Amino acid sequence: MSNLVSLLGWSFLPNLVTGWVQTIYYGIAIRAGDPKPQPGTPRFAEHRRRIHILVVSAYLLYTIYEADYEIVRAGSFYTDLNLPLNATEREVKSRFRRMAAVFHPDKASTSSSTTADDINAYFVHLKTAADTLTDPARRFAYERFGPDVISWQRCTTIKDYVFHGAQILGPYYGVAAALMYGLGLLGYLDWGRYERWLVLAIMFVFELHTVTRPGRPAVLEKVINPVLAHVAGRAPYLPFQAIALARKLSVTIYIAFSQIGPLLMADTRGGQVQLAGGRKAGDDELVLRQGLDRLEAMANGLDSDTSRLLEMEMAPFAGDADVLGTMNGRVKEWLVQNTIRQDPMVRDALGRSFVRRRIDAPAGAKGTK
Repeated sequence: MSNLVSLLGWSFLPNLVTGWVQTIYYGIAIRAGDPKPQPGTPRFAEHRRRIHILVVSAYLLYTIYEADYEIVRAGSFYTDLNLPLNATEREVKSRFRRMAAVFHPDKASTSSSTTADDINAYFVHLKTAADTLTDPARRFAYERFGPDVISWQRCTTIKDYVFHGAQILGPYYGVAAALMYGLGLLGYLDWGRYERWLVLAIMFVFELHTVTRPGRPAVLEKVINPVLAHVAGRAPYLPFQAIALARKLSVTIYIAFSQIGPLLMADTRGGQVQLAGGRKAGDDELVLRQGLDRLEAMANGLDSDTSRLLEMEMAPFAGDADVLGTMNGRVKEWLVQNTIRQDPMVRDALGRSFVRRRIDAPAGAKGTK
């Protein structure tokens, strides 16, 4: 899904930013009084092609930096407890006891920026981290699937956690493959079509290998983490963090295939950025807008057809106000019972309301009253 959002979102913005950057570039690089390249000339088109590539490349590099920044900011159970990845169970317990002596709710003091609830929540987080890292099965699962494993029910062994994680992994890549196939049929993924499937296959194999092997991936242990520690002096990646970054990188590669790939082979000799297949830069935006217009027209047509069908169904009762009023009431009741109350959020709200009413009910009360 994120692939689709990124591809559609970047169908509009780059052309606008490229125009700004090109104007600024001409204002800096061309001296006052000298003629500037005009739209429709080969020189102007070639400059636009190169600037467009630079704009998209800068954005894609920023997305990788942003993903890495979010991973570092989120931290992990190891960084929260200030422990190395190879910490033993005894070291984890010892470290937690020292931190509990400082951050326990009975010992920590509140301030203007820290409330009692904040202290309680932080201590519970530290306790959860310590409990996870001292349980071999949960520690294995945490390193590969992240903090979501805390909420997984009926998982006690490594096999249970791997099986549960595989149930999430399969649908994710199934949906990704279906989206790629559907967008390919619609003509959005013409350039680098086979390379996209190769990237998806590599990601699937990498993630499957990472979550099923007893040890951490060799590329993390021997290449990436040592470089990070030596050059940046920062905490190493856990497998689930590496997977999150790799997924972001795969989305970045997909966008590069769509936005940069066709421009590398574009022809600017005619004064326009002519892409492969005879298309011009910006045609994708036009096609997308036309598709959205067709979708809106189809939705309006369905709405009109529904209204006409309802009028036809009500035609035999025209002029009978009592019957029409009764039928309208029945329709509203049916909508409430079968549509509104079936919504998951509505059901959850009703359930919480019933629970509260039972809690507040006097002794001996029956039902929800």
